[in-house]
Amino acid sequence: MEVIVIVLVISDLESTFAKQIAMIEADQVEPVVKVGNLESVRTFADVRDAVRAYHMLLTVNPVSGEYYNIGGNYTCKVGEMLNYLLSLSTIKNIKVEVEEARLRPIDADLQVPDTSKFCKHTGWKAEIPFEKTMEDLLDYWRENISRG
Repeated sequence: MEVIVIVLVISDLESTFAKQIAMIEADQVEPVVKVGNLESVRTFADVRDAVRAYHMLLTVNPVSGEYYNIGGNYTCKVGEMLNYLLSLSTIKNIKVEVEEARLRPIDADLQVPDTSKFCKHTGWKAEIPFEKTMEDLLDYWRENISRG
């Protein structure tokens, strides 16, 4: 089997925010979302698109030693992503607080992958819209929180 190196930036911050919102909605915590740097710019990708990309990487003319960036096509500030999640909440008075422990001494302020090489090689493109990703993520946490 050929070895292929993949560069993929994955962040868990959107899941952390969604979990906090779901816990607030379930009245398990105070209506405050704890955050770090909200000014960083990220390109968001749905994990389902990423898994499909991994599959294509291994099945569509794999080339040993090549590297590719895989990522979404929706770019915004972390704060804008959080605002979208908050807009989906059933609770409308949620506060946002910066927590020093969540701030990194060095933070990549701009993470936008160039996926053109991978798209050209495989025909892959991100298909799941940012809004659907965020809605599904928040629903996932709502369900998990409700089950305990």
